[in-house]
Amino acid sequence: MGRLKAFAAFWYEFIVGDDPMVAVLIIAALAGTAVLSTRTTACWWLLPVVVTLALAATLARAVRRK
Repeated sequence: MGRLKAFAAFWYEFIVGDDPMVAVLIIAALAGTAVLSTRTTACWWLLPVVVTLALAATLARAVRRK
């Protein structure tokens, strides 16, 4: 059971890390890309846009804290 708990803790730390908001945004962007890919072929742009916005939001919060 200890190994299973360590495995789960590793993946939680790897995916969520320091900022859970970024993890949620990336998962939402992946889901949105999957949904859009069934409706249109031009859905590649969603993920880079969300990643860029998530990075900007994270940096803005970090700068505000200091």
